[in-house]
Amino acid sequence: MEVTLTQTLLVTLWAFIIGIDQFNILLHIHRPLVTGLVVGWILGDVQTGLITGATLELVAMGMVPLAGAQPPNMVIGGVIGVSFAIISKLPPEAAVAIAIPFAIAAQGCVTLIFTAFSPLMHKADRWCMEGKTSAIAALNYAGMATHGAFFALVTFLPIYFGASSAQAIVEAVPAWILGGLGVAGGMMPAIGFAMLLKIMLKKEYIAFMLAGFILVTYFKISILGLAVLGACIALYDFYANGSDKGGKAVKQGVHPNGGI
Repeated sequence: MEVTLTQTLLVTLWAFIIGIDQFNILLHIHRPLVTGLVVGWILGDVQTGLITGATLELVAMGMVPLAGAQPPNMVIGGVIGVSFAIISKLPPEAAVAIAIPFAIAAQGCVTLIFTAFSPLMHKADRWCMEGKTSAIAALNYAGMATHGAFFALVTFLPIYFGASSAQAIVEAVPAWILGGLGVAGGMMPAIGFAMLLKIMLKKEYIAFMLAGFILVTYFKISILGLAVLGACIALYDFYANGSDKGGKAVKQGVHPNGGI
């Protein structure tokens, strides 16, 4: 499909906003699931946008920064992946495989931007001692604007200049390569969940995970039904055990969070 300049600018504006939201506002509108809805609406294909955004969200769930290790930037990955899925009419799995390289490159550039701004922190410390609050505010706004502008630029260039040729490129790619991208993209959500489980899974909850797997695989329960069932189990555990532990701790003169 052909993308108009207005559509490109709207997607670029969205990238600017969520680029700031990722590190500063934190409304979590930068998540791929929300991006899928918004970009899909802008480009006129909400269904593809939501499906691709949800697929990318499964990948992003396990990609969390740990200490100095930074995962691929799924904010850019979400915008580019959803946009190219709609523009080039790619299946979500292939769009994920295209989005990941953009996400990796973008995160490298974000790290460079943070590094370039790091010497200014000494100025901010000095301004703080001198009471120059307006200068500190200006520095923060400059950082936010720079970060948002980078996201906007990275979004605008491939969508606007690549939109007219994206479809032709996809059609020229052999079917076996697209199939391979689809398989690789299909594996990404599983990898994302594996990374998430590595952080969160406890031996006490393995039985629930296996039960959910059996319900989906053999009894064909929908994801929504499984989510509601999981919420019921979580609520039962909270009220049966969590509240109890808190009450016992208070009775013993110890705050549930560790205080006295």
